[in-house]
Amino acid sequence: MGAKERYILLLIIDSLIVTFSVFFGYYILAPFFLQYTIPVLITTSIILLISHHVFAYVFNLYHRAWEYASVRELMSIAQAVTASIIATYILNILLFQTTFTRLMIITWMMHLILIGGSRLSWRVARHHLIGKQSSDQEKLRTLVVGAGKGGSILIKQMLDTPAMNMLPVVAVDDDTTKQRMELAGGVKVEGTREDIEKLIRKYDIRKVVIAIPSLSKTELNQIYELANHENIEVMIMPNIDDVMSGRVEVNALKKVEVEDLLGREPVELDAAGIEDQVRDRTILVTGAGGSIGSEIVRQITKFQPREIVLLGHGENSIYTILEEMTGLNNNIKYIPIIADVQDRERIFEVFKTYKPNVVYHAAAHKHVPLMEYNPKEAVKNNIKGTKNTAEAACEFKAEKFVLISTDKAVNPPNVMGASKRVAEMVVQGLNQDCKETTLVAVRFGNVLGSRGSVIPKFRKQIEAGGPITVTDERMTRYFMTIPEASRLVIQAGAIAEGGEVFVLDMGEPVKIVDLARNMIKLSGYKEDEIEIKFSGVRPGEKLFEELLSEDEIHPNQVYTKIYRGKTVSYPIFEIEKTINQLENKDNIKELLLDFVNQKEYTKN
Repeated sequence: MGAKERYILLLIIDSLIVTFSVFFGYYILAPFFLQYTIPVLITTSIILLISHHVFAYVFNLYHRAWEYASVRELMSIAQAVTASIIATYILNILLFQTTFTRLMIITWMMHLILIGGSRLSWRVARHHLIGKQSSDQEKLRTLVVGAGKGGSILIKQMLDTPAMNMLPVVAVDDDTTKQRMELAGGVKVEGTREDIEKLIRKYDIRKVVIAIPSLSKTELNQIYELANHENIEVMIMPNIDDVMSGRVEVNALKKVEVEDLLGREPVELDAAGIEDQVRDRTILVTGAGGSIGSEIVRQITKFQPREIVLLGHGENSIYTILEEMTGLNNNIKYIPIIADVQDRERIFEVFKTYKPNVVYHAAAHKHVPLMEYNPKEAVKNNIKGTKNTAEAACEFKAEKFVLISTDKAVNPPNVMGASKRVAEMVVQGLNQDCKETTLVAVRFGNVLGSRGSVIPKFRKQIEAGGPITVTDERMTRYFMTIPEASRLVIQAGAIAEGGEVFVLDMGEPVKIVDLARNMIKLSGYKEDEIEIKFSGVRPGEKLFEELLSEDEIHPNQVYTKIYRGKTVSYPIFEIEKTINQLENKDNIKELLLDFVNQKEYTKN
């Protein structure tokens, strides 16, 4: 039925109800009250009809989707009916100099019941007639985890939206007060998360939806393990605040991804401290088009800097982040700069022009095997590029300079890790001589989903039908999400006093082969359908990434999940001498490793 036809039908139904309700009300009163004449009743009916349509227009009763009617729509009916009754009551007193209180009360009740009932019957008819066009037999039988606000809204949406192709059958919730409670559509809460496996078998469940978006990563892992059966798809509902605010639809479910399972609890930022450092300032981010650099831009934008200089060597990546940021219309000026940190003159020119207050240095070569074949490029980009940028920050009196480093700088056996360790030394050495700029480094583990990380690679291999290539069955790594890593950079800058190398509490290591197996399951395949092949350790790779030992970090956290490393500190002249030697030698790797692993000068 079209909008015009629906409007006319509702108009006719309401007109009949309003016109004859006065007469029905009168005959209910007739045995006790015979005062009203037929002309008075007809006049009252006409007044009521006119006033009803006036207030129906005011409260928009005829342009609502009544097939989705809820309390809000019923409140609109109550307001329109009440207003029309009051208006009729007042006009009758003025016209007939008498009151019609009892008649008006009965008429009001009849309007609420009949008009409200007509709208609810519209919804019932749609559910039982139109909704049946999509047979429940064809829908995926679904178990909902969580019977709170999120779960209730989701179940209602499943019942009202056949296109979701999901039939809610049963729910679970750890809250004992919700047990045996009946939700929308007669869906009952039958147990806690520990009963998920039993209920999957009992009700022949084909899909599990986790409707508790605020779950911790540990709890999400537990529920996923309980629900992860063959032919069972596990999904997560979007954040309920986003749903209620209208930013996303309740049916915008997403599959549980490996990032959801490996990610850790988010670090809460010292928002006030960061805002004091950032608000109304100029921020410069090198490598702003990369995975970490672009996320730093997104995170720092929340603290309302005056302008952000987006510096990068690749024009496409800088264009992409510029387009994303300018689309926010948040009164922040974004300045795209195409420049190479190896070009000292150009970097100094940028700093002279924009005079940034805070610098986040994310530009670097990060691929371990590639740098084994290209050590000169690692020296030029990771070491000299860092030195150029840090010295420009000192020259033009930036307040903070934050270097993004890596856990591969710990006892490095490879060129990439060694070059990043020397970059840390440059930052520490310059901090001793640079009086007006605080320089600091932050070490990260592997970042989930970044360009060149193992997860996008595995996804492509699975999409191609396999095999997944893992270097070694024993290979383990520490992981964190891109937002977590970026928040840490920002927080480190806020708490830095100068010369520190901050180290993140990286949690538990993950075996890469287990990661591959999880991704196969999450993609809907069995392990015998997607083969895992072991290709051998690549040049420069470690089997196990190292955490700093207890004697290499200060025991007390300087912030949640952030420690201060007891790293080797070198005078800047000694580092410069080594850099000059590296530029003129062929055995760069040996010189690098000898330098970073030599006996320390001092410990912070």
